[in-house]
Amino acid sequence: MDDLDRDILSFWGLLFEIVADFEKRLAAHMAAHDLTPPQFYVLKTLMEQGGRCRIGEIAREHHLTNATMTGLVKRLEALDPPLVQRDQSADDKRAVDVSLTAAGQQRFWDIQNSLMTQVRALFELVPADERRESLAKVREYFDLLTNLFPMESNGKTPIDV
Repeated sequence: MDDLDRDILSFWGLLFEIVADFEKRLAAHMAAHDLTPPQFYVLKTLMEQGGRCRIGEIAREHHLTNATMTGLVKRLEALDPPLVQRDQSADDKRAVDVSLTAAGQQRFWDIQNSLMTQVRALFELVPADERRESLAKVREYFDLLTNLFPMESNGKTPIDV
């Protein structure tokens, strides 16, 4: 095995550990706020869309079926207080719009702020020049990845085809 192969295996192993650890930490953090990560992502998408979006658009954004997204939205709507509400679309009676409630916006910001507090505590442990260098390397990797292997609408990259 040459150096490149060792680096590839090391990179893949480290990346997998980081992603798996992040998913566990995120799930625990969301659970502390009485949400699952997919429910939080619905709130995040609604925030990014100005607080209102078609249920089908949210489903496509997260690569889920409309039925799965409907279940997620129903659970958010059933919370006390409800974090979202569903309404028949004004311009297409077959479509359903999902809107954030004030409680949904507040829950999103509570979670977002507590996550940023954790990131700040972590970043404060690393000297500024090392932080900037690390962030530049991660940004460079991500830019290379997304430019060389862009995601298609079906969730595949050209290398998968």
